[in-house]
Amino acid sequence: MGSLNVPPALLRWVSGIDVATATAGPTAVDVPDHATTLLLRVERRELIVMGPRTRAAYHAGGAGHSCVRVRMRPGRAQALLGRPLRDLADRVLPLRALPGLDIDQFATDPVTALDGAWAGLPVPPARLDEAARLLAGGTVAAAAARLHLSERRLHTLFLDGTGLSPKRFARIDRLRTVLAAGAEPGRWADIAASAGYYDQSHMTGEFRRLMGVPPAAFTAGRFPAATSCTERQGHP
Repeated sequence: MGSLNVPPALLRWVSGIDVATATAGPTAVDVPDHATTLLLRVERRELIVMGPRTRAAYHAGGAGHSCVRVRMRPGRAQALLGRPLRDLADRVLPLRALPGLDIDQFATDPVTALDGAWAGLPVPPARLDEAARLLAGGTVAAAAARLHLSERRLHTLFLDGTGLSPKRFARIDRLRTVLAAGAEPGRWADIAASAGYYDQSHMTGEFRRLMGVPPAAFTAGRFPAATSCTERQGHP
């Protein structure tokens, strides 16, 4: 997988763009992700939207097609699709097209294609970005208070803009912090504290629920049994 350099103007919409080609190998792991992702299967010119993933998936690695993956910032996919995302969690849906996006150019030069398609679009307010930042180190109540919103209103904004409740969004964010920290013997307590968990036991329990195995087993490569890669599809 290769990450592309994203210009500042496009970073208002996306948090990253990757180009990948599946190859035969060991078990592949799709970790939980609170972002909505646009994906183009290059050979088929097939565009899909992947909602946030609330549990890890393990499947047998195998040779496959190339794809372009665009990880969207909170609230941006809602603006592009013109609909709330509250029913997209753990779903993969086909997209017929996106306004202004040249699919052939997107397949060969994703950054230029997206920059051209979205340059003139009004960027949604950054309220969800700020809320996500506040949740990373605090509670839903504290985040709502800082934003001068009721907790109920914040809950609605997150469901519509990310497909997740604020609490579930924060859980996945903490888990991703743990995964990004890597694993070194004797550091679990420090990692738990830096990720915002009450203690190491709390982190271990949450990790097991979202990843299917405890942290030590995961870092040692003792994964759950791999399954075939399946998708539930519908129409957005």
